[in-house]
Amino acid sequence: MINPKDTVQEALLKAKAKRVYLEGNLVKILSKQFPAEVKEYIEECKTKDKQARKKRLDVTKQVQSQNKELAQAAEDNEKLMAELQVALKEAENLRDEAVEDLDMMQKRTQFELIGLIVRVALIIIVGVGLTTTVLYTIAMMANKDTTILGNAWSNLFGILLTNSFSIIGTIMGVKYATEKK
Repeated sequence: MINPKDTVQEALLKAKAKRVYLEGNLVKILSKQFPAEVKEYIEECKTKDKQARKKRLDVTKQVQSQNKELAQAAEDNEKLMAELQVALKEAENLRDEAVEDLDMMQKRTQFELIGLIVRVALIIIVGVGLTTTVLYTIAMMANKDTTILGNAWSNLFGILLTNSFSIIGTIMGVKYATEKK
């Protein structure tokens, strides 16, 4: 059987040697029928218990306060992330629109350039053809020897025809080669 006096004496020794005191509800219900030294020990235990409870309560309040701050910061962070996602989507849409506009402008510029090249080539071909034809016609009307002029005229038209198809083929090849698929 456990002797309460021995237990109290052992508690007193522990308190003096290692500064360990009883705490909690046990201190509240201890009888005050003990000697003065034990009563003094019990009062000191009560004081230490109140201090320990107060410290724990302060720590608990501090942790709860920090948890509230962290929760608020997390909520603010989520709002910022949502705003960033919206801004990112908007920026991507604007980028896509700009790329589309740039692509359209490039295609229009290429089309206009190709049209200009074809017109100039046709003007040169028609101009050379008309000039040669006029010279050949004048030579025929003047009853001059047109053998050399006729061969030159024939060769010139062959070369112009070949070159015109070559120019148009090159332009079409460049046009289709630069298209994105």
